[in-house]
Amino acid sequence: MPRAHLLLVDDEPAILTTLQKALSLEGYQADVAGGVRVAEEKLAKKAYDLALLDVHLPDGDGVDLLQRVRAANPGLPVLMMSGHGTVDAAVRATRLGALHFLEKPINTDALLLTIEQALRLHRAEAEAKALRRVIGQTGELLGESPAMKRLAEQVSRAAKSNANVLVTGERGTGKELVARAIHELSPRSRGPLEKLNCAALPSELIESELFGHEAGAFTGATKQRRGKFERASLGTLFLDEVGDMPLAMQAKLLRVLQEREIERVGGNEVIRVDVRVVAATNRDLPSACEAVAFRADLYDRLNVLPLALPPLRARREDIPLLGAHFLSIAAAESDRPAMRFGADALAALSAYAFPGNVRELRNVIERLVILTPDDEISEADVRACLNVSAKPPGGGLYRPGVPLRVLLEEAERAIVEEALAAHGGQMAKTARALGLERSHLYKKAKSLGLRGDGKGEGDAD
Repeated sequence: MPRAHLLLVDDEPAILTTLQKALSLEGYQADVAGGVRVAEEKLAKKAYDLALLDVHLPDGDGVDLLQRVRAANPGLPVLMMSGHGTVDAAVRATRLGALHFLEKPINTDALLLTIEQALRLHRAEAEAKALRRVIGQTGELLGESPAMKRLAEQVSRAAKSNANVLVTGERGTGKELVARAIHELSPRSRGPLEKLNCAALPSELIESELFGHEAGAFTGATKQRRGKFERASLGTLFLDEVGDMPLAMQAKLLRVLQEREIERVGGNEVIRVDVRVVAATNRDLPSACEAVAFRADLYDRLNVLPLALPPLRARREDIPLLGAHFLSIAAAESDRPAMRFGADALAALSAYAFPGNVRELRNVIERLVILTPDDEISEADVRACLNVSAKPPGGGLYRPGVPLRVLLEEAERAIVEEALAAHGGQMAKTARALGLERSHLYKKAKSLGLRGDGKGEGDAD
């Protein structure tokens, strides 16, 4: 299979032959055209990954062809070349969407490098677009924070692999959405996505759900039934709340992951399965392994590609974007005219911890749309909905309904943030002031979504 399908358009047959041979040696399939008419015919009949166009053609202008190509195929990367290159032609071609302008005689090595870079950029943009499409279906993974940009990159990389993925994060952070994104962006997207919540079923039913059963295997099993593994063939199986799976079932799941084969309950037929597993949990599985509440060997099998979802409080800068998105959805669902946030309303939302994360934010905004009589949501509306005062008593540390770990994390974040500010963002000075090792402070700041300037001990103040 060729690395990519290319179209070369030039009026000199010798150049086309030379370039076609060089590209073929590098694994590309290159079609050629000697003019505008033939090029347009080929573009209409076949989907190409990249086009290389000469400016001066016998039956037209290559830059005009570029304009028509970009209009018909806006995502197609196009390179331009000319033996009579001018600044005006290069500027015009660039403005019309050409990625690069090459002057003849063409250096083959330079051309190969340019093509490789253009194709890599195109693939990255296509993946990002697909990821945005998947995420945009719900909006709950929207965000421009560094944490969410890293997550989007990790999801994209994980999707290309066939390895098992373990998604961790607090409730409401979007673990199932990440699993769906991985599936839909993967080569397995044409196959099924099957889901099983391991905490929602009694232990005696999980085995049947996963592996299926034969008729008569147990009371009520009147006919043969395929399990999740069989139904997910050539696709993805999402195991939610895998940390709640009983130990006995963990051993059976481990065997399937090792052997890639199952047996239905009550049956003796060995059935081969081709399934990619994405598991999710809000539990601390390493600690569960130490407490012998979760199998360490199963954890190793599931944790090939770990993805940790940040809590909403670690990416507060995304709350205005998420809030506006959920507000438009909730207003439309409630058949209300367009609503908006007042000046300080989003600031009040951003200051809240949201122990239920994005799911809680969405529910809060839906509640605001229902309860707010005006089209503008005020700061007072937000505080009333969240049941928080502008100046909570006792220094504002305790808030009813907020777990202790969240309150402690907020207090810790405020202290570290204030200390960093007091020392100009210098990690080394801040660490000394707090009585911490510098490496410990780096890890702590990263986990809290904070950044210093990264200066070390020997750096100038």
